[in-house]
Amino acid sequence: MKALRRIAGFVCRNDRGQDLAEYCLITALIALVALGIFWYASGGLKGMWTSMNASIQAGNSSGAATTGGGTNGN
Repeated sequence: MKALRRIAGFVCRNDRGQDLAEYCLITALIALVALGIFWYASGGLKGMWTSMNASIQAGNSSGAATTGGGTNGN
């Protein structure tokens, strides 16, 4: 009977594996949230990059037209 009580006491007190599992789940949740934020931000950055590229190209083509086609005048 004493052996059974010792085993039951050991099982009840030994919950280290549960803490590890909880930390793994929390870490996975944080990783998924970070991935979602990165995914959302990358779409915004791509749109901003495309807009800036179009503006630079438009400015470059209009500047080349007003300065004589981009030649040095010789």
